[in-house]
Amino acid sequence: MHPVRSAFQAGRGYLAACTLGLPAAATRDAVRADLERWSAGRATAPDYSAALERARGHAATLLGTAAERIATGSQVSVFTGIAAASAPAGAEVLCVDGDFSSVVAPFLARGDLRVRHVPLDALADAISERTWLVSCSLVQSATGEVARMAEISAAARANGALLLVDTTQATGWMPTTGIDADLVVCHAYKWLGAPRGAAFAAFSDRAIAEFASHTTAGWYSGGDPWASCYGPELYLAEGARRFEVSPAWNAWAGAEAALGFAASLDLAGVRDYDLSLANAFRAAIGLEASDSAIVSWPDETGCDLAALTAAGIVASGRAGRARVAFHLWNDEEDVELAARALRGAAVASR
Repeated sequence: MHPVRSAFQAGRGYLAACTLGLPAAATRDAVRADLERWSAGRATAPDYSAALERARGHAATLLGTAAERIATGSQVSVFTGIAAASAPAGAEVLCVDGDFSSVVAPFLARGDLRVRHVPLDALADAISERTWLVSCSLVQSATGEVARMAEISAAARANGALLLVDTTQATGWMPTTGIDADLVVCHAYKWLGAPRGAAFAAFSDRAIAEFASHTTAGWYSGGDPWASCYGPELYLAEGARRFEVSPAWNAWAGAEAALGFAASLDLAGVRDYDLSLANAFRAAIGLEASDSAIVSWPDETGCDLAALTAAGIVASGRAGRARVAFHLWNDEEDVELAARALRGAAVASR
């Protein structure tokens, strides 16, 4: 059992960190306190802004960068859309075949870009001098595959390509502080256990200089949002904050606590713990060991997912595959519960 297991109210049989995640006690308490303040008429915009700034600092810690390089938002697709809006007509954008739509769809929606899709293990080799931007997830949502990010980053740099990396399925269970990319995007509602509606991104100098800020420009994209509320002037921050959107206050009340909790953890140790459970489960059902906390296998009929659900296990199905994930609230008993459910389903199907 992980030392912080007691920070979570639930967890037994919950194998869905990759789908929704669970809030730690500190996050739950922060959301409750926010609701009470709001209901009592004591919530204020400056207080929410202060919470957002503290959350920005935690996000910077999790991505290994400075707070001034972090922009906050509500969705990964909006940050991807900033990159898509900045691409020259006809530019080549390289994506992973089967990657999550939020890091693919904004480029396809342009209609005038050359979007190529390749297998994850071929991504680095597919980058060429014709590539304007590479867009990929660090950990694939459907399969749990982990990208060889050092190789991908090196190939992008060698060819002058921009690099966008989504860490939504990574930040929280593994360290994500050494990524050499121009735009690192993350939503905090899965492994980080924040309320949905809190996302953040880290921008490189090149991205700040080249990406189009008009797609998100508003009152919160100014250097001082409280002085940017009204026209006729355009107010844009100098750095990454120019890409900010007006925050969902209540989500960030919980996200501040969630990101602070995650930033306080030894994420290398969390990775080792989560992988030990995931690989124990893989061994129990006859799969090879992997470097991912997400375990996914073919389940076209949905029988395995149905068996897990019938056993009281919260799991998910994606792209014709069953999918489970192991995190801080899980232990060896969860491994056995899930493996036993699948063994029972296999016996019943004979």
